[in-house]
Amino acid sequence: MFTTFVHPKAAQRVQAVLQSTFLSEGKLVQEFETRLSTELGLVNPAALNSGTSALHLALEVAGVGPGDEVILAPQTFIASAIVVVQVGAKPVFADIQYETGNINPADIEHRITARTKAIMAVHWGGYPCDLAEIHAVARRHGLLVIEDAAHAPGATYQGRPIGSISDLTCFSFQAIKHITTGDGGALCARCPEMAREVLRRRWFGIDRAHSPVSEIGEREYDLTDVGFKYHLSDYAAALGLANLDGFQERMSRRRALVRQYREGLQGVAGLQLLEQRPDRESAHWLFGMHVENRLQFIRALKAKGIAASVVHDGIDHNTLFGGKRLELTNQRRFDDTQIHIPLHDGLDASQVAYIIEVIHQGW
Repeated sequence: MFTTFVHPKAAQRVQAVLQSTFLSEGKLVQEFETRLSTELGLVNPAALNSGTSALHLALEVAGVGPGDEVILAPQTFIASAIVVVQVGAKPVFADIQYETGNINPADIEHRITARTKAIMAVHWGGYPCDLAEIHAVARRHGLLVIEDAAHAPGATYQGRPIGSISDLTCFSFQAIKHITTGDGGALCARCPEMAREVLRRRWFGIDRAHSPVSEIGEREYDLTDVGFKYHLSDYAAALGLANLDGFQERMSRRRALVRQYREGLQGVAGLQLLEQRPDRESAHWLFGMHVENRLQFIRALKAKGIAASVVHDGIDHNTLFGGKRLELTNQRRFDDTQIHIPLHDGLDASQVAYIIEVIHQGW
């Protein structure tokens, strides 16, 4: 289902860092952040050691804490909600759109209480949520919008890059994501003051830019609140910089494969493709659909050497989050019928044609 893309020049980049013996956060992290901004359109990206760290730090900077609530969809990985619990807040699950896997804006407002602090919009599979509608709800109630864009680097919404739209946007550079740093992430904050807060709190709460090292060799600072050891290293940034090379070309190839899938699978009985609107461009981390007789579908493809799998049932089923909510009817339907077929940088048009042919043979 997934492969890790490592650019041929990555080993050379990483070797140069090893030879320098400077492995921690330095100039390469800054270069990586600059390229994320200039090449992907991210606003004030702060490179971090994981996408989960980005989510957690976003909540901390947003002031979410004990007794607060964050509204999100269950169609995601557990990281999205576990960070809410980590800060002492409560994840409140809204239903999804069956056609996309994304949060349904129409199911958010009635879940808002005096304790709600933020709405977390997860771009499932790389397909952007209905951000205009989500932002409208947030403005009416004075809430922050945090995007979980772990699947969505390179995606756009109404002509704007994901990472430039909401208060806070979180990215993942984990091993099998579009761009990998081995493990890593980034947090974008549109507000300059909040962006400075992110940079300060990603390294213990110390403002490195304004805490000079004294003559006796000690950095001068005064902690005022809790920070974290969430910064990215130059070692990881070197891998990320190499993997940024050719990113747009790889995305173009991926989008061409998606068009081939969509054209080839249009009208197949027992199969429903996910929605794709013209006002947004997915990052296409996944190629998902709904199928009837899902287990038979999986077995039929497996018999022909093709992987097909569910990618995350709704996470609300976990006891930590309160157990499965039957009233989330679209989520429950999604749990029963969603399936994903191969989409990755190692895939080519002939392999996609073969997968389409096998699916047309039925299951």
